[in-house]
Amino acid sequence: MSKWPYNTARWKRLRAAHLAIEPACRGCRNSGRLTRANTVDHVVAISEGGPAFPGHDGLASYCPACHSAKTARGGEAGAVRSTKPRRGCDADGNPLDPTHPWSKIPGEKFGKSLRADARIPPSNRNNQLVSGGSRHGR
Repeated sequence: MSKWPYNTARWKRLRAAHLAIEPACRGCRNSGRLTRANTVDHVVAISEGGPAFPGHDGLASYCPACHSAKTARGGEAGAVRSTKPRRGCDADGNPLDPTHPWSKIPGEKFGKSLRADARIPPSNRNNQLVSGGSRHGR
């Protein structure tokens, strides 16, 4: 974080003010988790024409893991940009990466999930008992 504008007093004040407004990680919050943020990121990277000192709507708070994942997949990564989906799932078994093929598809009643019973509507899950005669009885 030694390059301009990050080494200026103006950025340090803007960063502290933004973390006071948005103290939780935006990436974790979108995944249903609550994690304290310690990194402030430009929504539009400076290298892609974004302002160096945007308003708070042009900034986002992230934890180190989410910031690294976002940066590795963004334009600021340059030639080493990753196209792989982000690894991991949330507590419901849904992928953390919203672009993952198994993420919820808008319009679908039930999104894809890694849980085996996720494709079954909640009201029908208990009705899947195997019926039939007893193995040992007559």
